[in-house]
Amino acid sequence: MTRLGCSFLIEEHPAAEIFTPADLTEEHRAIARTAREFWEREVAPNADAIQHGDRDLAVAVLRKAASLGLEAILTPERYGGMEMDMASLMVVAEEIAGDGSFAGWHGAHAGIGTFPLLLFGTEEQKLKYLPKLSSCEFVGAYCLTEPQTGSDAMAIKTRADLSPDGSHYIVNGQKMWITNGGKADFFTVFAKINGEQFSAFLVEREFHGVSSGAEEQKMGIKGSSTTPVFFDNVQVPVENLLGEPGRGHIIAFNILNIGRLKLGPFAVGAAKRVLAISIAYAKQRKAFGQEIASFGMIRHKLAEMAIRIFAAESISYRVEGLISGHLEGFSWDEPDAAKRMMKAVEEFAAECSIVKVYGSEVLDYVVDEGVQIHGGYGYHQDYAVERAYRDSRINRIFEGTNEINRLLTTGMLLKRAVKGQLGLVKAAQAVMGEILGGPSLSAFDDAGEPWAEEKRLVTNAKKLALLMMGLAFQKYMMNLEKQQEILYALADVINDVYAMESTLLRTEKMNAKPDSPAYDMCAVLLRESMAHIDVVAREVIAACSDGDSLKTNMAVLRRFNKYEPIDSIAARRRIARRILDTGRYSTQ
Repeated sequence: MTRLGCSFLIEEHPAAEIFTPADLTEEHRAIARTAREFWEREVAPNADAIQHGDRDLAVAVLRKAASLGLEAILTPERYGGMEMDMASLMVVAEEIAGDGSFAGWHGAHAGIGTFPLLLFGTEEQKLKYLPKLSSCEFVGAYCLTEPQTGSDAMAIKTRADLSPDGSHYIVNGQKMWITNGGKADFFTVFAKINGEQFSAFLVEREFHGVSSGAEEQKMGIKGSSTTPVFFDNVQVPVENLLGEPGRGHIIAFNILNIGRLKLGPFAVGAAKRVLAISIAYAKQRKAFGQEIASFGMIRHKLAEMAIRIFAAESISYRVEGLISGHLEGFSWDEPDAAKRMMKAVEEFAAECSIVKVYGSEVLDYVVDEGVQIHGGYGYHQDYAVERAYRDSRINRIFEGTNEINRLLTTGMLLKRAVKGQLGLVKAAQAVMGEILGGPSLSAFDDAGEPWAEEKRLVTNAKKLALLMMGLAFQKYMMNLEKQQEILYALADVINDVYAMESTLLRTEKMNAKPDSPAYDMCAVLLRESMAHIDVVAREVIAACSDGDSLKTNMAVLRRFNKYEPIDSIAARRRIARRILDTGRYSTQ
């Protein structure tokens, strides 16, 4: 069944419907093995040299990846690409994520450096440039951010003025924080025609007036190239205008949606590697006469890392499956193929933001605990976990800050509701009707039904989200968009709901047995998420009601959020025992 974006809050989605890592085909697994073997053979041995600034080596490794097709997964074969699907893009991202610096080179080239042309270029533009990007003869970069415009992308100052003879645009301006900026041969540059029409242009480094500034001295991903890029009276042929004049925002924002989706598997892949490193260290490090892996607190940390990875992995592949559901039978030979792909991605823009926020914050948690498990050694540059800790931090800023993405999530939900595209109002009214005397708040009272308690938790979490959105809209109406703290809190609850449901559906689809790692991870995550929702809900309810209304809403919260605890200590011990036995993240 083809679903609509944001519908998870108001619809029941059966487990059989969602896409999970278990649904990957042999072709997907083959490309994953290729990427994994490439990383072990080419990236890992060169990671230190790349980290210490060997940009030429980084480009050479990138070109070796291109020779295997890893830099052009979606690109059609006629342009030198692999012409594979979105799931293939995800598994390659996960396998390449083991080193943050090289992942930066890869992500900027294969993603935002190539996708604008692939999805919005003319046939002539694609024939001219895509083969060079597929082979990495040209390294790609994406030039949007400027010194005074970060999240406010539409406020850029870079100009593009049409020459008197109409043959080219003259581009002037400066871009900032450009990944691959020092080595890129090909730039997608955003500028305003006549200072007004926000547009995109395809710019070659060889065009006179293009130059890169000095490498930025960054906290992490030090082996990636990040520079300002300057455009001084650059003459760009009119045929290098990408898309339509004044429609550059359509390109910019849709490309960022794909980047947000890809950040999910990047975060999952990096987190799995840090977990494996931490397991290995815990098994060889001794204190008080025994391996620290035998200590309860260390096992707690390892288990919690695995639980959060499981949730991030579940939502990432679920969203990929939803997008692919809109691309059934897709072919690059069909008319308007690129528009169809972008429409599918745009439909799930809110979910892509959830993937980005949740995944990046899971990775931050995992690397932090990885350093803690290593103790003083985790703070030393000789240990990989120290580099992973610094590399992770950028992900909460990349592809739109997590704050902006939270606002986008709630904003898109409310916008669709106001337009009548999403039945949030009716669903919220149903919850209010239930509160005022309708049926039991427990939708799954039948103890004999499989997953009954877990389904009840997810159902009630959704109702709490709807209740909070209803209260917030009721108080602030059309001014709600100005209440950023409330929108942020609502996004936190929405993210938790999506992680809860995605994890439960995946576990149910696996038919996971009690005491198995997947079952335990799901059970713990659901209850941890409900505890977090309780805290956030109190904040929203207090901000949106007072007096008797506050007391009534708090009573409703207590009824919705009532659940029996499980022995999470025993569950985490079982999870830790399994991953210590395997030496890596495991769901079986």
